Amino acid sequence: MTDPRHTILAQKLEVLPEHVAIIMDGNGRWAAARGLPRLEGHRRGAERIFDIVDHCIDSGIGTLTIFAFSAENWKRPLDEVNGLFKLGEWILRANLTRLSRRQVRLKVIGDLSAMPDFVRVPLEEAIASSANHQAFNLV
Repeated sequence: MTDPRHTILAQKLEVLPEHVAIIMDGNGRWAAARGLPRLEGHRRGAERIFDIVDHCIDSGIGTLTIFAFSAENWKRPLDEVNGLFKLGEWILRANLTRLSRRQVRLKVIGDLSAMPDFVRVPLEEAIASSANHQAFNLV
């Protein structure tokens, strides 16, 4: 079901962009303001990514770039950093079939070498297995 706010926005725009970028910021603060653990906010934000991917594809947008983890994030508490990587691994595995079915090419900007193997390896495998997909780019 399409969110009517998206339909209204699309109707107001004469031309949709070819590339949209989102900075994932504030999910931890959102959760904390509601008395939830910070990781719960990160989880909810991460789950929305794939709804946004679907909406972009359905709207004719060709690329979505998600800025999800920066060098600054390494300064967070270790349990939060580990939780972010575990969340990333879980959300990737949970959506691989969906991405493949929609012919989404996965790309990464940045240095993966510092990531723990449990998330880096499946991410690299997903990048390689989606290299020939041409319907959409998720960066």
